[in-house]
Amino acid sequence: MSQQLRVPATDYERMEETGLVGLAQRGDCEAFRAIMQRCNQRLFRIARGIVRDDPEAEDVLQEVYTRAFAAIGSFRQEASLITWLTRITINEARGRLRRQRNLVDLAQVEAEQNAGADVFMFPSGQSVDSPEAEAGRAQVRRILEQAVDTLPEPFRLVFIMRDVQECSIEETADVLGLRPETVKTRLHRARRLLRQALDEKLASTMTEAFPFLGRRCERITGMVLARLARVHGWE
Repeated sequence: MSQQLRVPATDYERMEETGLVGLAQRGDCEAFRAIMQRCNQRLFRIARGIVRDDPEAEDVLQEVYTRAFAAIGSFRQEASLITWLTRITINEARGRLRRQRNLVDLAQVEAEQNAGADVFMFPSGQSVDSPEAEAGRAQVRRILEQAVDTLPEPFRLVFIMRDVQECSIEETADVLGLRPETVKTRLHRARRLLRQALDEKLASTMTEAFPFLGRRCERITGMVLARLARVHGWE
């Protein structure tokens, strides 16, 4: 009795981009899924950086993937897949925004900015696994996101690609159609604007820094009272 040959499962997660694209062009839905999983974070951040609204950015991604997969047969891999999808995302997000309001006049914005820039550093430190620490990190993230949202779009896009997505200067310039020198200039000015925005925001909340509330407060209070009870014989 002959045995059936077992066909090995396709490992989409480890597959090179060329192979994934080839399968996607042949209509493999799992290849589509793998492509989206690889690209979702970056494309969402780019879309979110333009439309400044989470649900709207999600809608942009859905439209981008729908359009991209409809045109995947014409993709010749002259650029990387993520670059191709990023350009589609920028065009789609800007198109939606254009229907809602006029774009910021970049020439006027740049004329009002002083030369030079201050380096903006994200806060760092050891992770603390507690509800208070997680709530604090979430609050810091919201403050940062709100500050990024205030940047004019051309600065915002460069900042997201360079400092959030950690794209190289060359890749950022290629995707946005800019000169590398322009990328550097806009990044410096984005950091400066962010620092100014955060200085204003944090100044109003400085008195709330280093909170010692919630479970930490209860835990330490309980430990001290227990220790005093042992020493003094409290009931």
